[in-house]
Amino acid sequence: MNWSRPEAEALLFEWTQSPGLRSHARAVEAALRAYARKYGEDEELWGLTGLLHDLDYERHPTREEHPRVGVAHLREKGAPEVMLQAILGHAEYLDVPRETRLAKALFAVDELVGLITAVTLVNPARDVRQVKSSSVRKKWKDKAFARGVNREDIEKGVRELEVPLEDHIALTLEAMQGVAGELGLDGRGAP
Repeated sequence: MNWSRPEAEALLFEWTQSPGLRSHARAVEAALRAYARKYGEDEELWGLTGLLHDLDYERHPTREEHPRVGVAHLREKGAPEVMLQAILGHAEYLDVPRETRLAKALFAVDELVGLITAVTLVNPARDVRQVKSSSVRKKWKDKAFARGVNREDIEKGVRELEVPLEDHIALTLEAMQGVAGELGLDGRGAP
């Protein structure tokens, strides 16, 4: 596999039918691309890691299979080891150490994009471009809001990445705002 974005997206679409999961993958991709730019890293590698991190989740959502099945498939296709280790590391239950900045960033943004998406969907405009960091921080404190979002993982992720939570929220939100149409979070609905 050439590892171009169109080929990676085609692979994602082959494995993932749910518009919500596709949107999640794109949001994580956007956030990782923003982090790659911030750190002067390989933006394409980081973005494709985000795009493919949950490749197998729809077909293999159990702890026994996710993300192992997807990583095995990506390995067969010649994916770089740094990508595979980051994907394995985002599943906290696998106890794979997050040794690279890429792995730490993936872990830190994965749950946060879910929270930002939830904040967007309760906004009357349903447009992520109208969401403010302060709104995300306010909903963060409301433990009843978006209960499925593991705030402890986000906190652990920002500690590992050594960034303040406020900065992490701002960067991730801005990245998602830049691809609002792709995410279906531009007030018009799913793409």
